[in-house]
Amino acid sequence: MVATAGARAKSSAGWVPERQEIIWIDCNLQAGREMRDPHPFVVLSPRAFNDRTSLVIGLPMTSAAYNADNPFAVPVGMVKHKPDKISYVLCHQPKSFDWRIRGAKPHPLQRLPDARLAEVCALLNQIIQLDC
Repeated sequence: MVATAGARAKSSAGWVPERQEIIWIDCNLQAGREMRDPHPFVVLSPRAFNDRTSLVIGLPMTSAAYNADNPFAVPVGMVKHKPDKISYVLCHQPKSFDWRIRGAKPHPLQRLPDARLAEVCALLNQIIQLDC
């Protein structure tokens, strides 16, 4: 699907995802062990980048129980309306998506707390080793 200039202009006139914000985004199409369907997503890229490029860079979230043993998953709290489920940020699956084309929208959780974002960024850096 290709966005028209009008669609991009209309989308950019309002809400734009911000770093640390949690959004809903549709991860389809996917392959292999990648996530599919709409999921919460922690935005790591700054608002100015997201607005200018229509891309967000970040990490998907899930409540799949097998992530309790995943060394790359950071637990960030209980899932509302599912008291037996824990929400995890998957630090080993950084992704970029065109948030406008995929119809991203704010998630009710709004933002990842500062301490959790620091933990997520530290683990991500261990994986991709950006300290040059």
